[in-house]
Amino acid sequence: MKLAYQQMLSFFSVILITLVVTGLSFIQYITKSLYNTTYTQLANYANIVQNVFIANNSSDADTIRFLQDSETILHDQYVNFVVFDENNNVVYPTDFKTHLNKSYWHDLQENKTIKLRLLPQKNTVTREKEDQIAIIKPIFYQNKLRAAIYVGSAIANIRTSIQRIENNLLISLVVSGVIAVIMSYFLSRITVLRINRLREATHKIAKGNYDVYLQSKNHDELDSLVDDFNSMSKALAASRKEIKRQEEQRRQFLMNAAHEMRTPLTTINGLLEGLVYDAIPEESRAKSIQLMRNETKRLIRLVNDNLDYEKIRTNQIPLHEKEFNATEALSNIVSQLDNKVKDVHDTMTLKADKEVKVYADYDRFVQIMFNIMQNAVQFTTNGKIIVTAQRGDHRAIFTVSDTGIGMTPEEMRNIWERYYKADPSRKNTKYGESGLGMAIVRQLIEQHHAQIDVASQKGKGTRFTVIFSDKGYPLSSDDNKDADDE
Repeated sequence: MKLAYQQMLSFFSVILITLVVTGLSFIQYITKSLYNTTYTQLANYANIVQNVFIANNSSDADTIRFLQDSETILHDQYVNFVVFDENNNVVYPTDFKTHLNKSYWHDLQENKTIKLRLLPQKNTVTREKEDQIAIIKPIFYQNKLRAAIYVGSAIANIRTSIQRIENNLLISLVVSGVIAVIMSYFLSRITVLRINRLREATHKIAKGNYDVYLQSKNHDELDSLVDDFNSMSKALAASRKEIKRQEEQRRQFLMNAAHEMRTPLTTINGLLEGLVYDAIPEESRAKSIQLMRNETKRLIRLVNDNLDYEKIRTNQIPLHEKEFNATEALSNIVSQLDNKVKDVHDTMTLKADKEVKVYADYDRFVQIMFNIMQNAVQFTTNGKIIVTAQRGDHRAIFTVSDTGIGMTPEEMRNIWERYYKADPSRKNTKYGESGLGMAIVRQLIEQHHAQIDVASQKGKGTRFTVIFSDKGYPLSSDDNKDADDE
């Protein structure tokens, strides 16, 4: 069964059941109300007869005439009277003889009004041949039972009223049922159309079209489902874009790795062949052997850098964090890079207090700052490099600024990838940079739960900002912005 018909049947069933239950309850209520109203009306007639009876005496001809006139007036309502004296004999009508049963008479003597519903075959009080609703009311005078008045009415009147109400309710039920069917159809149609819209969008997603967006009014659960679908579509689109980027980076990584390893291997192989076939003069052999050693060291360094990167990325290298003086560590790095700085005619300046405390793994801190500072030297010629260290609010802030070649926004997004270099012409320098330094820096920063930020402008220089938090004071997402302001 299609969802539209299921929805339609559900709506119609609920409406129909509601109408039937409401109708039956209404009929029950009306029936009870009609009977109670009739009992009240008959009690009022009995009160009137009681007043006349007491005033005129039960044997008075005026009382008999009053009862006859009352029956004539109430003929259309099928009301009849029977009056019993204190001895349980019929006083009116005079041509009818009967007695009330002992249980009725006992209740009357206790001044109880009796309510009855009598069937013709069980009606021994009157001569009526129809179902009767009646009351029997005792008449007391001077604290003594003087008479009992029976006032009855045919139930046919009540049944006629109830039948009329039932007919009207039946018509209402039929009309309501038709309206319910129409409403159920349109309500189910609206729901199914909304589901079909989501279904069509899902088919587009299944075919690889992730650029799908559905409008949502945030009214109900289906709109919430649409919101979730839009979030899923957006996430899938972002994932596809990221997969493509990762695939391109993987391809570039393989190309770069092959290139980085092929160059020294080609050099070593050429030199070895020259030595084997005596193609290298005797005076150049020592230089060739030294060149092979350098290229071998470069290969070893490349392999070690890759191993370090994977170990850091998979948290295989534990951190031994402690508090130490960062100024001393930075001074040592400046000294190590002195020759490189002079070779490219740069100046490197350290601006820091005598003691700047930082909480980190000492060896990894040195590795981070050495890579960033060496990177500044590599891409700066005849320029200035300024290294600063300062204390912030429960944190240590380090910046490395240079006046080098700078980077474009696209280059800044890629510097954390392995083997990526902002300046491809510098792939082979005498320092043997492999393009892994910044990737390692990023992994170590994440392992420290620290933060790093880079700002650069093409042709004007670059600035790296590194923030280490003190023990027990985790960094917030606004710390990079605060560091820039400082």
